Amino acid sequence: MGEFYLTDHPMIVHKLSVMRMKETGTKDFRRLLYEISMFMSYEITRDLPLEDVEIETPVSPMTAKQIAGKKLAVVPILRAGLGMADGFLNVVPNAKVGHIGMYRDPETHTPVEYYCKLPSDIGERLTVLVDPMLATGGSASDAVTLLKNKGARTIKFMCLVAAPEGVEKLRLEHPDVDIYCAALDERLNEKAYIVPGLGDAGDRIFGTD
Repeated sequence: MGEFYLTDHPMIVHKLSVMRMKETGTKDFRRLLYEISMFMSYEITRDLPLEDVEIETPVSPMTAKQIAGKKLAVVPILRAGLGMADGFLNVVPNAKVGHIGMYRDPETHTPVEYYCKLPSDIGERLTVLVDPMLATGGSASDAVTLLKNKGARTIKFMCLVAAPEGVEKLRLEHPDVDIYCAALDERLNEKAYIVPGLGDAGDRIFGTD
């Protein structure tokens, strides 16, 4: 069973609280999303393997540590996931980037795929799937299925806010995927929005209605 990680560092908690406020504008919302994504990326890469390397400091030679050649990819679920990719790339600038396009049908609340472009060597990479909200879990679960069908073997999912229903669905359908989130909220409402949540992340990132 994949692990569930709540990355509740005080700086993340504080910044997320500001993001939740309805008066927080697009500019600040986007900046805070970038910053939280960057902080969370430190946690999601915590278990990357290290290897010894011989270096020289200005004082003496030494045996130091470096990441042991692990290749990574970050894959945002369009469109809101784009707001998290840059924060991850600030921590792992050599990661390749894929994109998965999905939207939620307003009537059925089920995800509809419309785009997929991934690195050709996705099977050799630790793939980090990012989306600010894990609500019903439908989009995340379908995106993981798509990644696996394209050859991805090691997948982690990173979001800002999750509903218990979404966590349960993703863990049930993909028990091998670790989930990282900054807050586990109360529930979904009748429109499948997370409560208390932060509204529609895509609209708040891009300034649309």
